[in-house]
Amino acid sequence: AIRRVVNRASERAKHERLAQMRQITRTAELSDLLMNQRTEQRAAAIGTLLRSVIAITVWTIAALTILPLLGVNVAPLLASAGVVGVALGFGAQTLIKDYLSGIFIIIEDQYGVGDMVDVGSVMGTVEEVALRYTRLRDPSGVVWYVRNGEILRVANRSQGWTLAIVDIPIAYNENLDRVREIVEAVAVDMDEDPDYDDLLLGRPSFAGVESVSGEAVIIRITAKAAPEKQVSVARTIRERMKTAFDRAGIVVPVVVRQLPNVPGGQNPPRTGPRAR
Repeated sequence: AIRRVVNRASERAKHERLAQMRQITRTAELSDLLMNQRTEQRAAAIGTLLRSVIAITVWTIAALTILPLLGVNVAPLLASAGVVGVALGFGAQTLIKDYLSGIFIIIEDQYGVGDMVDVGSVMGTVEEVALRYTRLRDPSGVVWYVRNGEILRVANRSQGWTLAIVDIPIAYNENLDRVREIVEAVAVDMDEDPDYDDLLLGRPSFAGVESVSGEAVIIRITAKAAPEKQVSVARTIRERMKTAFDRAGIVVPVVVRQLPNVPGGQNPPRTGPRAR
């Protein structure tokens, strides 16, 4: 029954598309909708928890039912269960801590199966959320088993949305209003392109001037992206802005970076005929 419920919830979640969120402009509404779409991961995690609880309950009832049939008096066992429970509580504090932490992790939806998380000691994709441990696979393919009681903080990169930030230098004497129009035209094209339905969660925007120097003016473009897609969105924005700037004749200057001085605060001395 649990497997059927989980599969049904997962299938319902798969029919939802990120393209439906394009019309949402407010960040709070977008976050609420994205959190509601975590049905698949949450269903898988809660399904694992329920299967574990039901398995323990069923086996306990089965043992208490079978033992009397074998001639074993379970009354003394039940009477001593309280004493044994206290002893186990002192001797298995770490185990109880792991189980309680696992229950709260699942109920509070801190992460689910398929999420990319950073739990402090390791970062990877969640493959299983059990009561006692969480199984992760890091980017190199190594599988990690992290005890739930040892997880003090969680950075979830798959919940809600991410922000793609692109900084592009332009010549100091370029018209910023003209540059803004070009950026907005590229943003409209990307927003209307169905190829970006799984990447973009809104139209890219011209954030403004990030910094000004004698060589260039740095403009910033931001876009809300799907979880773990901010790098792909940033690369696409750079590619399309480069093409648009080339067509419009916008000059992207070469920004010269000064090399750091050697220890002591002085540059290396010149050698040869020009040393004088």
